[in-house]
Amino acid sequence: MKKKFMILLTAAVMSLGVLAGCSNSATQTQADGNAAESTNPSDSQDDSQNENPDTNTAEADASSAGSGTITVTDARGEVEIPADPQRIVDLSGNSDILSVYGYSVIGTANSDAYDYTVFPSYLEDILKGAKILGFSMQDTMDIEGILELEPDLIIISSVQEKMYEQLKEIAPTVMIELAQINWRDDINAFAEIMGKEDIAAQWLSDYDKKASDKGTEIKAAYGEETTYLAFLASGGQLYVFDAAGIGSVMYEDMGLAKPANMPAQDNISLPVISYEGLAELDPDYIFVVATEADMESLRQSSIYNSMRAVEDGNVVELPSSPYFNMGYSCIGREVFLEEFTDLMEQ
Repeated sequence: MKKKFMILLTAAVMSLGVLAGCSNSATQTQADGNAAESTNPSDSQDDSQNENPDTNTAEADASSAGSGTITVTDARGEVEIPADPQRIVDLSGNSDILSVYGYSVIGTANSDAYDYTVFPSYLEDILKGAKILGFSMQDTMDIEGILELEPDLIIISSVQEKMYEQLKEIAPTVMIELAQINWRDDINAFAEIMGKEDIAAQWLSDYDKKASDKGTEIKAAYGEETTYLAFLASGGQLYVFDAAGIGSVMYEDMGLAKPANMPAQDNISLPVISYEGLAELDPDYIFVVATEADMESLRQSSIYNSMRAVEDGNVVELPSSPYFNMGYSCIGREVFLEEFTDLMEQ
């Protein structure tokens, strides 16, 4: 399991180093964030997509309308796909987004970050019956397994681009250029491909209300200015969730306050801080994501134990599976919101 996590962290945390801008004597290393699930495109690519309203927009192809297909524009150009796909294989790690639009995948790479043979707990019901073909941050998947499923549509991210030529011989293949840390962009990109813009807008509106209401509830109970910090402890390193993962649920969605001098996150990479840098942040509440072994190691740190939040008992300990990449999933974010009050009271 440790080895699998290091594979994820290398793919999901660029070069296993980590970058960050921590001004508090924090160590800066380059880290790739997700997990979950993003592909680290260049800023220029993101800008060009925003400037072109037709990019990734599904358009009916008059010449093929009678055959029940549409022509869409993906990251590689135009591709003809079924207008109403019934047997979708998704390797991009966004089967949860497809479920929002009413699709049930038959094959997926939305496996658990710590055990590629099972689903994350928050997606077990949604993905029940789908075949796990790998993990979304892997560049190759089980080709034989895909063939056996006889898909009528395959969806990949640029992480799996090396498989594109093979996959398109099996079924029409769409490649999505995922955003770096803006999960909303990914929801909208899939909506445009699948022609589900109205559903996406409604889902995001409903989610934003849930998040705002939960933030109001928590601030009323614990104080408007109370600060929260979420970080991953792994292998002696401390990775801060800021603009990604559960950190972004707290700060961007719920509107909770950050500690002063937080290391900024402006791309897919998770900031890394030293133990001294962690202590300097001095949050009122700490959310720690860690395996049992990493949590035990953290508890041995005198610096950690001397922090005000630790001394006051204001620490929420979360198992790495599923919380490491829960915040990178739209469904996972909903689940985290629903759990938040209970987590604060445990």
